[in-house]
Formats: sequence, C-alpha cells, structure tokens
Amino acid sequence: MRQASLTNILHRSKQVFSKLNHKRHSQQPLDSTQLYKLGNRLLFGRHNETQNQPLAISYFLKAAQLGNARAQGVLGFCYEFGLGVETDFVKSEAYYLKAAKLDDGLSMARLAFLRKYGRPNVKIDRAEAEEWTEKVRHRPNAIQWIVEAASLTGDPAAQYVLGVCYHDGISVAKDEQAAFRWYKASADQGNARGQGILGYCYGEGFGVAKDEVEAMKWYRLAALQGETVAIYNVGYCYEDGIGVDKNVDEAVKWYKLSAEQGNAFAQNSLGYCYEDGIGVQQNFKEAAKWYKLSAEQGYPWAECNLGYCYQNGIGTAKDDSSGAYWYRKAALQGHARAQHNLGFCYQNGIGIEKNEKEAIKWYRRSAERGNIFAYHSLGYCYQNGIGVKVNERESVFWYYLSAEENHAPAQLSLGYCYRNGIGVPKNEGEAVKWFQRSAEQGNALAQNSLGFCYEEGLGITKDMTMAVHWYTKSAKQNNPWAQCNLGFCYANGIGLEQNNVKAVYWYRQAAAQNHARALDKLGTHLLNGVGVERDLKTAFELFQKAAQADHVAAQYHFANCFEKGLGCEVDLTQATHWFERAALAGCRNSHERLRRLIVRECLLSPANSPLLSNDDDFGYGGLTIGYSAPAA
Repeated sequence: MRQASLTNILHRSKQVFSKLNHKRHSQQPLDSTQLYKLGNRLLFGRHNETQNQPLAISYFLKAAQLGNARAQGVLGFCYEFGLGVETDFVKSEAYYLKAAKLDDGLSMARLAFLRKYGRPNVKIDRAEAEEWTEKVRHRPNAIQWIVEAASLTGDPAAQYVLGVCYHDGISVAKDEQAAFRWYKASADQGNARGQGILGYCYGEGFGVAKDEVEAMKWYRLAALQGETVAIYNVGYCYEDGIGVDKNVDEAVKWYKLSAEQGNAFAQNSLGYCYEDGIGVQQNFKEAAKWYKLSAEQGYPWAECNLGYCYQNGIGTAKDDSSGAYWYRKAALQGHARAQHNLGFCYQNGIGIEKNEKEAIKWYRRSAERGNIFAYHSLGYCYQNGIGVKVNERESVFWYYLSAEENHAPAQLSLGYCYRNGIGVPKNEGEAVKWFQRSAEQGNALAQNSLGFCYEEGLGITKDMTMAVHWYTKSAKQNNPWAQCNLGFCYANGIGLEQNNVKAVYWYRQAAAQNHARALDKLGTHLLNGVGVERDLKTAFELFQKAAQADHVAAQYHFANCFEKGLGCEVDLTQATHWFERAALAGCRNSHERLRRLIVRECLLSPANSPLLSNDDDFGYGGLTIGYSAPAA
C-alpha cells in the first residue's frame, strides 16, 4: 500500500515538474525556426495541433521578420493561395523574391512558375523563369515542403503546385502522369486552380486520354470560382469549338471577363479579336489597347503583337522605334516570332540602327526554336550575302527546311533556286513542283511564276489555258506582274479569246502600280487607240515613266514620240538621246532608227544639225554608225 502511494506521489510530482518546466520554457521567446515549425503545425493541423491558419500566419510573420527564409516562402504560398489571408499575388511575389534570394526552394519553384505564366499584376519574364528553374534543377529537396504538404497533409493547393513541378520539370523530372494525378487530387477537393489545369490536361491529352468535353467541364467548374485562367480557357474553347459548339460571341464574353480581372492571356486574345473583328466589330484602337495591357504584364505574344501594331500603325501612331522596342522585349523572353521580327528590323534598319550581323544572330535564335519565317530569312541572307558570306548551298538548305514546313514564300524561293540553278542543279520540273505548292496556298508571286511556266513550257507541258488560270488568280491579288501578263494574254488571244478592252483594263491595274512593262503596253494601246480611245498625250506620259525606269521598249517608244511629235513637240535631240539609250541596252530597232535619224539630219543640213556638236564623223555620244548593238 505504501509502495503504491509512493509511486503515485512520484508520478504526480513528475507531472507538476513537467508543467512547471513547460511554463518556464513557454515564457522564453521562440527563435525563428521554432516559430516557423509552430506555424506549419497550425497551418495544416499537424502533431495534434488544431488547424488555425490565421494564427499560423502570425507565427510565420514573426519568423519572417527574424529573417527566416522558409517562413517567408510559406507566407508567399499563403498569399498566393489565400491560406489564412486574402489572396494577394503582389504580396506573394514579394515574399517569394525575398526568400528566393536566401536560397529557399519553395520560393524559387514558385517564381519559376509565376515568371513563366504570370498572374494578375505579376509580370511574366520567361528568361527569368528559366533561371529559377535552373537553380532548382536536380534538387528534389528544394520542394520538400510542397511534397509534404501535398502527400502527408493532402493540401489541395500544394497538390496543384506539386503537379506543376512534374508538369514543367521544376526540381523533379518531367512526368505527365504524375502531374495529372496530383492535379486531379487537387481538383477533386474543389481547388479552382487544380480544376482549371485538369481541364487543360483533358483538352490537350496531357497525362490522360484527350477528352474535350471533360476539359470544358473542369474549366467551367474552375471559372465558377472566379479562376481567371479557367475563364480565359472557356473563351478559348468557344472560339475554337473545343468541347462545345463554336461561338465567337461567347468567346469574347469570357475573354472580357478574364481580361478585366487582369489576366494577360485573355487581354492578348481580346486584342486579337478586336484586330480581326472576331465576335466584335473590328476596332484597331481597342486591339492596341488590350495588347498594351497584356504586354505591360510581360506576356511575350502581346509584346510581339504590340510591336507589330507600332511598326504598321495599327490602332496607334506608326512608330518603328517602339515596334523594335516591343519586339526586343518579347525576343529576350525567347518568343520565336519576335526574334525573327527583331532580326528583320536589324536587317533593314527599321526603328533601330541597321546591323546585318545582329539580324543573323536573331534569325538564328528564332530558327533554333523552329520558326519557319526565320528559316526562310536565313536562306535569303545566305543567298544574298547579308550578314554572312554568300553560300548558295546553305541558302537552299534553309529554304528547304522552311518549304517542308509548308511556308509558301520559302516554297517560292526554293522554286526559283531550282529554276535558275542557284545552290542546286537546275531542275525546271522541281521548280514547278515548289511553285505549285506555294501557289496552291495562295501565294501571288508563285501563282504568276507557275503561270509563266505553263506559258513557256518550263518543267511542264505548255498549256495556255492553265497559264491564264494562274495569271488570273495572281492578278486578282493585285500582283502587277501577273496583271501585265494577263493583259498581254487578252491582247494577243493567248489561252482565251482576244479582248483588247480587257487587255487595257489589266494593263491599267498594273500601270497604277508603276509596273514599267504595263506602262509601256498601256501607252501603246493609247497611242494606237486599240481597246481604248486614242490619247497621244497620256501615251507620251506613260512612255516617259517607263523609259525613266529603264524599260527598253518604252525608251524606243518615247524616242519615237519625240521624233514624230506624238503627244509632244518634235525634239530630235531628245529622240536621239532615247534611241541611243535603248540601242545601248540592246534594242536593234532603236539602233537602226538612230542610224537613219543621224544620216537624215546630216544629209539634209550637215552644217546646222543639232545632232552633231563636234567633229566626230557621223558619231553621237560615242555611238558610231555601223556599231553593232548587242542582241536583245
């Protein structure tokens, strides 16, 4: 009995001592690590602590003030996902940045995400995102907090974030199936961002069989909770008819809802809708406004689009410098199209000092990302020695890469190479093949070239009807070469019934674009009153324009007008001058007319002839009678 009583006393004494000891320790200030650990227990209700997220925040704040990087990182997480505080992406970013400087893995992992995709009022910077990703690469312990919160506690926000890590390869190897599993665990608990990204998985077949209807279901669930990315994706589905009937009006409604809440993706898409009149009345100013709002948040597509608007005066005053500025912003984030466009600015000195080597640098960077425009531009540079030494074989290599990706301008360029034996053995049949591929995509230059091949029988059986077919397609796209060729076909009944009125019509279309051959042909019709009322004065003016553009036939006709006084006063000095220019360019008729003119004048009045200004015998300006002009 005494033994039992003693045991009982000792037990009670230990309890009292323990309580007193706990009280004494509790009165001592906790260090930052203890505050952080207590915050964690309260945040998730671990180790018999009752979950109390607001109280957890208070401990994290105290620890953070003492410089605890892990506490700062968790505070960033809490502000990002609204755990114990109101969601505040700006505060979240600030805590992440502070902690990341102290090598906090959680913060670096989240910054890798936020800089890549952004959130309202958090700027995108994909170059920086890659830097953060690189810092936690092959460091699985960097995301230990996320792993424990997702797996041990089952926190839906952490499960979503762990899915992101597997999705983008942040601290762990990429794994689509693992990403999907964690996204689904998060979504099944009602987490809006988990639901939104699960919709993406179903829509893209990422880690799961593609199911667009299921994708739309999850997007809608997330959108109902106000998740701006999901709201944007609902609009995207309506625009493209993904899992729902296509409805551009509905698309615009959802884009606006997301854009007005600051979503950069939606702002860019809304700008695109206004630029092209998709679901709204076309409005370039509104397009530029929304592109600018998105670009100012760092979204590279919007930066590129805004650069294009400035460069071309779309919805804003034309400003080449601003165009190059925004292209550079996007290019530095690895945006392939912007890199190409910046290269083009350097190549041509548009809004920036001309620098062909810089152009090549940006074309290469763009090409490394698979941009087909850059492939084509590199081909052009190698062909013409722009920023690099001429290398026709290298040129064909880049043209071929682009052409195989179905880029119509590159297919045209490759066709020219085969037709003319540039960098490859001459092969007119192969030229026709590439012209055809380009022409079928609507490339006006290729359509004209294909028409010419049919007309001349180059690489294909001569077929005048097909020649006219392709000339017509190209001419209707306002290609002056094709318009002139079509006019010639009408004038001469090639491949269709002769019709001089239609010939004049097409010559006029090309002449309006200062096409020299068309100016001369139209002048000839006006001179002779064929298919149009005779008009000598206008004919003379057209010949003059074409002659000054070094069109040889026009120089002959212009000289003829001066000799005969057609649409002008007779001026034999001018006649002689233009006959000589044409003769030196190889026009046999001009050479003969010049010889006759000089002989006639000398025989009629040798002493007073304005054509002889010195003692040269029967010579003028270095052109001696009997000189054999080169063949045309």
